[in-house]
Amino acid sequence: MTPQPSTIAVAPHLLVVDDDRLVLATLSKGLKYAGFTVSEAYSGEQALQLLQDITPDLAILDISMPGVSGLDVARQLRANTQIPFIFLTAYGDEETVKEATESGAVGYLVKPIDTAQLIPAIKAGLARAADIVELQRSEAQLNHALESSREISIAVGIIMERARLDHEKAFQALRSQARRTRRQVQDLAKSLIAAHETLSQFDA
Repeated sequence: MTPQPSTIAVAPHLLVVDDDRLVLATLSKGLKYAGFTVSEAYSGEQALQLLQDITPDLAILDISMPGVSGLDVARQLRANTQIPFIFLTAYGDEETVKEATESGAVGYLVKPIDTAQLIPAIKAGLARAADIVELQRSEAQLNHALESSREISIAVGIIMERARLDHEKAFQALRSQARRTRRQVQDLAKSLIAAHETLSQFDA
């Protein structure tokens, strides 16, 4: 079944890795025809070499290859990059599925497979990978916000204690000082905490 040409605005870059050169050539040709940019590797070793020079949007890995397997490549991707990957394999047993799942794959397909069947899995994998990146970004922003809030709260507490102000007036004093000195409230809070800790050493 031949896929119809796609109208992908910015062609995702795929790395296809398979030691069966006929499968590699067939899938790569079909994916290029569908509008993707494709890099090919016929071994895990060649894939790792290519990854030193390219950063594909998704890697499609044959699990069972002599030498460096698809699982080995996947471990390297997971440890050193944010490149998502899906697996192609001739095996459908539970142990292989478990290994693929635990490796962090965003997709898993059992051969034989043609390009028309592969494309939906690629699109789903790219979408899932984008969701994961967005979730990680949101988590990082939340952690930063919580850390900022903690530091500001400590600084406000210091002002309350030293200036005998209530919480609202202490916060307003911190914010006003930040404006006067053209600094971020969080940066000023960090400086205040550091100064307080230094003075506390003398008090001790």
